[in-house]
Amino acid sequence: MTGINAPADPTPQVQDGGTFSPLTAIGLMSGTSLDGVDAALITTDGVRVFHHGPSLTVPYDAPLRARLRDILDRAASLSPDDADLLDAEQALTDVHTQAVQAVRAKAGDTRVDIIGLHGQTILHAPGRTWQIGNASRLSAATDLPVIHDFRTADVQAGGEGAPLAPLYHAALLHGHATPSAVLNIGGVANLTLMTRSGDVLACDTGPGNALLDDWMFRHTGQPCDFNGACAAEGTIDTACLSALVAHDFFRQPPPKSLDRLSFHQALEQISTLSVEDGAATLTAFTAAAIAGTPLPEQPLHWFVCGGGRHNPTLMRMLAERVPGTVQPVETLGWDGDALEAECFGFLAVRSLRGLPLSLPATTGVPYPMPGGQLTCGGISPAGRRL
Repeated sequence: MTGINAPADPTPQVQDGGTFSPLTAIGLMSGTSLDGVDAALITTDGVRVFHHGPSLTVPYDAPLRARLRDILDRAASLSPDDADLLDAEQALTDVHTQAVQAVRAKAGDTRVDIIGLHGQTILHAPGRTWQIGNASRLSAATDLPVIHDFRTADVQAGGEGAPLAPLYHAALLHGHATPSAVLNIGGVANLTLMTRSGDVLACDTGPGNALLDDWMFRHTGQPCDFNGACAAEGTIDTACLSALVAHDFFRQPPPKSLDRLSFHQALEQISTLSVEDGAATLTAFTAAAIAGTPLPEQPLHWFVCGGGRHNPTLMRMLAERVPGTVQPVETLGWDGDALEAECFGFLAVRSLRGLPLSLPATTGVPYPMPGGQLTCGGISPAGRRL
């Protein structure tokens, strides 16, 4: 996976009379599934992708996952200096440090220039987005500069602040037959559509794995529906499903975004169902929400990344509901477990270059919006290729 070209970027890339040299970044993503930290190494100039390096996941242990879930449930009422929050953030940052050091060890002598830290989202609502993760602590522990706070500028300018992966997806899709979509099914599901004319459109589509994960944990103690086995044994409750997809969100045109808990009331709406029927209904809810997204063009191809692509029941339900082919991104030679982490390495380099991270058609921001903050954690970036 080398030499992937992206579309021409609208922002000039001139430095010292020439184009920017590529940088090697480690991107870090801890998604709304609350399962751990993904880390991936990527070499890019923020427009083209030159090399995909090693990647890995450092899972959260059960106590940290429980602490983060408690923080997420209470986030709307927490202050930034809450003691429990700060303690959890420190533990979270240490897991990110482990992930960086593990990728560096796998990369051997490869020089790393920058870290892109997304952080753990604990709240996402109109006009507010909140990710935790101590960039200064991470920078000091790794002796690397860190780009973080990717979403705030977009939200402050009136955008949704999400999704942020579309420009990376578009770079990877460049040259592929259109219209095509990259669909990320994490805790929340989101898609990037490349239209026939080359425009990029994006939005959150609805729940991804989060509701099903919570249902399974509540009823079985398992963190997810492994291989979609429970849903495969159940029957979709069509009345419940109809009620769930009647929500106003699904009639809104893109761009639009969600919080992990936006549809948490669905668990109460299906509370009388058996474990298997509830799992089948929630899986169908995710697929129906994706299929019902109002798009200007229907994709010829759906390329799926994120944990949801490992659920064959969900993939089957999706394929039954959308026109076009549904395939994991591995059919393109991509690593679907690393893609979102790679994205934040890519966006870290774009941030350094002052390039947009979001567009009006991806987040609703009024104009192409740069973003991200640089933190050096007491180290000096002097001598680094920044």
